[in-house]
Amino acid sequence: MPQSVNEPAYSPTIAQRFRGFLPVVVDVETGGFDPEHDALLEIAVAILALDPEGMLYPAESHFCHVEPFPGANLDPRALEFNGIDPHHPFRMALPEKKALQGITQPIRKAVKQSGCTRAILVGHNAFFDLNFINAAVRRTGFKHNPFHPFCTFDTVSLAGLAYGQTVLARSVQAAGLEWDGGEAHSAVYDTSKTAELFCTIVNRWQQMDSLRPWES
Repeated sequence: MPQSVNEPAYSPTIAQRFRGFLPVVVDVETGGFDPEHDALLEIAVAILALDPEGMLYPAESHFCHVEPFPGANLDPRALEFNGIDPHHPFRMALPEKKALQGITQPIRKAVKQSGCTRAILVGHNAFFDLNFINAAVRRTGFKHNPFHPFCTFDTVSLAGLAYGQTVLARSVQAAGLEWDGGEAHSAVYDTSKTAELFCTIVNRWQQMDSLRPWES
């Protein structure tokens, strides 16, 4: 509801804004499209927060190279697309379980500090990233997965609504953000741009003079 001139702007906590969920942007790079059989090769995350004016922004980011699990498929077409050499000696890749531990530890900390109950994955075609995370969790018996097992925020749908675009590059550009095609298809870059896109759409909605259900 519109604020009066002398009334301070309402600024929700992130737990209030997203019904107890902490949005965390995720991008994975893989050795194919099958989460059960193709290798998980990179994971990047951006943990989001609200500033004092209630605007969403990327607060911190984390990244990890991942070793292909034993017997994992590596589709040459996927490796050509993402430019990853899984056997490069300087990748400093971690086994899946250690990679999950390293990536999720700061997420669990942020969930607790924000007063949220769990994280929710934000991604461009989010089901793809979540399916690979969930498959790695099952393979390794990982017990501390902070993500909701099936709920996501998908920037494909949000960008289609806001800008009439669904491809990440076109959506980012339609939002007035910079895009470097030479940097695309790395987990770090795609996570960064997806986070910018999601924050831009959410903040644009926040600034609208309409009733916001989380304020009531």
